[in-house]
Amino acid sequence: MSELAELALAHAGDDAAFTRAVEPLRGELHAHCYRMLGSVHDADDALQDALLRAWRGLAGFEGRSSLRSWLYTVTTRTCLDLVAARGRRALPVDFGPAGDAPEDVRWLGPYPDAGPEARYEEREAVELAFVAALQHLPGNQRAALLLFEVLGFSAAEIASVMDTSTASVNSALQRARRLVPSHAPAAPDADVRAIATAFADALADGDADALVALLTEDVTWSMPPAPEWYRGLADVRGFAVRVPLTACGSWRYRLVTANAQPAVAFYLRHEGAGPFTAFGITVLTLRDSRIAALTSFLGAEHFPLFGLPSSV
Repeated sequence: MSELAELALAHAGDDAAFTRAVEPLRGELHAHCYRMLGSVHDADDALQDALLRAWRGLAGFEGRSSLRSWLYTVTTRTCLDLVAARGRRALPVDFGPAGDAPEDVRWLGPYPDAGPEARYEEREAVELAFVAALQHLPGNQRAALLLFEVLGFSAAEIASVMDTSTASVNSALQRARRLVPSHAPAAPDADVRAIATAFADALADGDADALVALLTEDVTWSMPPAPEWYRGLADVRGFAVRVPLTACGSWRYRLVTANAQPAVAFYLRHEGAGPFTAFGITVLTLRDSRIAALTSFLGAEHFPLFGLPSSV
């Protein structure tokens, strides 16, 4: 059944028809919510609320724009309400090297693979550095940049979404572009799995030299929700030797994709026999076929998002 036919049924009160009409857009709308909010759980809340608002406001949708544009309008406004209510998310590297983060900080979270059906621009726009940089922008600049750069809306269309003027949108875009860095060049696709495997094997084998050989000179390693983080080969090696390579226990891993980047889901067994339990998901940011940043999202709560078991 066509979108128009489904919408006609939805206008007549058929909520199942509305669900069928919006289902093809659900994935990209959820990714938009994640970019705006920096958390899968917040994105879940935002999308659920946005679709409820859309269903309740369907009588006001007269078809002058596409269903996709209208849903992005509703979803973006919902996200802006959440940004105002909950504030921004952050990574440990946003604070001092000593880890002096405020106690009430809300940490950025990882995002599962967007899937092969997503456009390249949409996959790239969930990269960790980009989403983290977005969190430094006020909500209106964040929304304008995403709608323009990622989703291809015009300044006039964005003005309609955000209920403002085209001049205000252009001003927001100019300010946002000064603060959000360009994407770092990633490794060729053929190298990505090999690099992730080599990193995971070095950790599992307790091999500090093999680990360091994979890293850039200015590498960082952060582990939200732990506020401490490390920069540079010497500090990262020192931390690795003190903790994950020697003091934690035995590791097993599964390769995954998070934030359109290679990632490793680590399972840990502290001592003796028994299962290896979910420990954390480490996202690798690559530059020139080396690892420039390691972001280890600690906690078993991340594993269901990636369809992973809690133990192996």
